[in-house]
Amino acid sequence: MNKKKKPDNIVFNEETQQYDASLKPYATNVGAPAITATENITWKNKNILKANKQIEAKYLELQAEYKKMMQELEYNNLVYNAKFNFEPIIGNTYHLYRDKKKQPFLSIIPPNECNFDFIGSFYLNSELIWKKTNNTKAIN
Repeated sequence: MNKKKKPDNIVFNEETQQYDASLKPYATNVGAPAITATENITWKNKNILKANKQIEAKYLELQAEYKKMMQELEYNNLVYNAKFNFEPIIGNTYHLYRDKKKQPFLSIIPPNECNFDFIGSFYLNSELIWKKTNNTKAIN
C-alpha cells in the first residue's frame, strides 16, 4: 500500500485502493459545481405550521365528537333508568317527564297533551340507543 498523499483533485478510495471517481453519484472534478446544502428552514416552518393546524383541527373534531357521544350516553342512561311499564318500539318517539318525586318516567303522551314536568322527547333507533329529538329541553 502506498501511503503517499494523493492530490485533492484525485478521487482515490483508500479502502479498495482504486480510483473510483466514475462510481460516485456526484461530480468529482475541479470544474464541477459546488455541492451546497439547500436552505429548507422556510419549507420546514411552513409545513410545521400546516401540520399543526391539521392536527389541531382533527383534535377539535374528535373533542366535539367525544362531547356529543358523552351527551348521548347521558341521555341514554337517563331514559333507560326511567320508570316505564311498556316495551318501547324501535322507531317510535317517546317523552320523558319527572313525577312529583322528581323521578323520571317515560310516556307515549306528547308534552302538548299533558301538564307533566317535561324533560325531553327521545327516539329509539335500530341499535336500541335513545336519540334526543328537537323538541327537548336540557337535562337539569
